[in-house]
Amino acid sequence: MSDGLNGPVEKRPDSGLNHGSLADSARRIATLAWPVLIGQLSVLAFGTVDTLLVARYAAEDLAALAIGSSAYLTVFIGFMGVVLAISPIVGQLFGAQQHAQAGRQAHQAMWVALGLSVVGSLLLAFPYPFLAMSQATPEVAAKVRGYLLVLAFSLPASLMFTVYRGFNTAVSRPKAVMLIQVAGLALKVPLSAALVWGVPALNIPPLGVLGCAIATGIAMWCQALIAWQVMRRDPFYAPFELLGRGLDAPQRKSLRAHLRLGLPMGAAILIEVSGFSFMAIFIARLGTTPVAGHQIAMNLVTLMFMVPLAIGSACTTLVAQRVGARDALGAQRLAWHGLALGCAVAALLGAAVSIFDRHIVGLYTQDAVIAAAALPLIAWVALFHFVDAAQAVAAFVLRAWRIATVPLVVYGVALWGIGLGGGFVLAFNLTGNVPASLQGARGFWVTSTIGLIVAALALCGYMAWVLQRMARQTPAPVTTAA
Repeated sequence: MSDGLNGPVEKRPDSGLNHGSLADSARRIATLAWPVLIGQLSVLAFGTVDTLLVARYAAEDLAALAIGSSAYLTVFIGFMGVVLAISPIVGQLFGAQQHAQAGRQAHQAMWVALGLSVVGSLLLAFPYPFLAMSQATPEVAAKVRGYLLVLAFSLPASLMFTVYRGFNTAVSRPKAVMLIQVAGLALKVPLSAALVWGVPALNIPPLGVLGCAIATGIAMWCQALIAWQVMRRDPFYAPFELLGRGLDAPQRKSLRAHLRLGLPMGAAILIEVSGFSFMAIFIARLGTTPVAGHQIAMNLVTLMFMVPLAIGSACTTLVAQRVGARDALGAQRLAWHGLALGCAVAALLGAAVSIFDRHIVGLYTQDAVIAAAALPLIAWVALFHFVDAAQAVAAFVLRAWRIATVPLVVYGVALWGIGLGGGFVLAFNLTGNVPASLQGARGFWVTSTIGLIVAALALCGYMAWVLQRMARQTPAPVTTAA
């Protein structure tokens, strides 16, 4: 059969049999990973476009963007992780051919998204904890409050679209998500440019960082509405019985199962993201130049991270489908091959950044002072990105087995304890004997890299133990509907 967005669509997931080579696994992973990569790059480009525009507008607005975007990402990505528990849940059901049950789980995920939207919007509308940590100047703090207030109204759309994204990824249909995300970026770019700089001919005043938030909110609501229309009209979704009967009532058992996986998933992702986003908030205490340099380096690292994120997402889908089909050996092969692929690509990207570091910084800013603040941080990117990729793919693979508590503990110790806590000690010389070369923003980058190394070793080791245990319990693959 075929659909208009993805070309040929299999009636059931690939059985996983006779697909043992690394080359074949790489092909299967790449087939799902590249649309995820394009879609995530489109999402990341929201922040990149804002950074490029605001960096040329005013240093004060760039500092507000660094603090505001860190606060928003902390809230959104933490809650997004809870919602994305739908992906391994639906992936296993799809692998077992339980399509209607997979559709019912999407309805329950929508209730989770709506509930989290209320909490998240309140956190963004009253961002006093983030402002207190950043110790921003009154001028910067006012800009941050306006920026986050607008994003508070866009959060429900973002989380509802996350349900659509997680469901489609789980059923091997990432192109449907990618197209909407690219369309959102196409709307966001001209809107941001017009609102940041203003359009006198249309009586639009320059809004600076506030214009970025308004453009993001409009784009996110448009994406959510398009996704709803696609699910209404596309016959691909008919077997899942998603629409036509309204939204199912909340079901305690399904919500409990979703939250049992989603809460540790969301907490782990929140620790991972906040461990880095809080860096910007703390570095803001050092002044606008250090935080601007950090913003450039972190934006670059985030851009690079989209590659292992896409590979990890594809691995979660394929491994979860193999778990649902009771093909543990196929799941094991895909897991190891995905980890090898993610590390290899990360090594190549890191090497490229090391070679072209000055040229890359020049794309962000022509300000020599900000460039000088960013370059020492980018020197850590190659190692930082490699270990970041390894831990990310391992964590994604574990989620396919609905394992999220162990990554949560690992992230808490490695990223918050070693990375953020150790960075605070070095950056602000709390011991009184920290070398000058390790103080300031560089101190955070050193300890964050060490924390990622610890996380990568722990998660890869735990993944190996899980795969070994699952390989001993290898029933015959499911070939008929459950």
